[in-house]
Amino acid sequence: MPIFVDNLKKNGKIDDIHLTIAIVGSRKLEQFEEEYINQGWGLMSPNLTIYGFDADRDACQKMNAKLQEQQISHQEKHIPLALWNSLETATLHITKFPGCSSLYPPSQSYMDRFIGNSRLIELISTEEIQTTTLDDFCHSEGISEIDFIQIDTQGAELKILEGAKEILKSVLSLNVEVEFTSIYDNQPLFGDVDLYLRKKGFTLFDFGTLNRDSRRRSSIISQQHPGQLIWTDAFYFQDLIQKSSYQEPCNNTPEKLLKLACIADILKFYDVAMETLEWL
Repeated sequence: MPIFVDNLKKNGKIDDIHLTIAIVGSRKLEQFEEEYINQGWGLMSPNLTIYGFDADRDACQKMNAKLQEQQISHQEKHIPLALWNSLETATLHITKFPGCSSLYPPSQSYMDRFIGNSRLIELISTEEIQTTTLDDFCHSEGISEIDFIQIDTQGAELKILEGAKEILKSVLSLNVEVEFTSIYDNQPLFGDVDLYLRKKGFTLFDFGTLNRDSRRRSSIISQQHPGQLIWTDAFYFQDLIQKSSYQEPCNNTPEKLLKLACIADILKFYDVAMETLEWL
């Protein structure tokens, strides 16, 4: 749980701060919506707006209906859109576990060689869908800033970021699922995503849980190297303090710094939060 945001709120320090979050691939929140809010984002209510995006229309309708029943104090809606880097018709590959469905086809080579994820990514059917970009959505809705973006879209993360070039200028932090091994054919890997975000001024701060998989042909698993590294969540921040120190162009207003401190605190980067608050 956050250790600074609650006190900041009680003392009226963040009354004028409004956080806007985009969750791309939000169908996975269907079972964990309350847990997500309880992680700390709920402390920002009512000054909190969450936009969820997912190609699964039914999942979006269920989540929106659930939110209406809960009578939430923040603003949140889930939009049935498939985000990409362009407006086009694309093929959605629907897998045995719906949360593993992707705009990239599952890799048969991966399924042949590895054990853990193979059943989950087994192809069940395909569907032609229309894609759009986060920039186009923000333009159409009059959204000028997003503070935090979370992306979990089974290999499509880089394409989505490429379609968010303008809104990324306002973003302070991201949580991006990345793969180190191709689970889907021709998907971008961590190195591609990392290079793109570094060029956009973001700094990699940490990984989440490192998820691995073992090979089918081996019954021996090492304790030191328990399978090949497959995927994780990568956490990025705009390092506004470093940019200020080097006199790099950055939007380091007091409001932005306070938002950055709150986001870092909620994500449990307590040292980043404290340093940013001290800088203020």
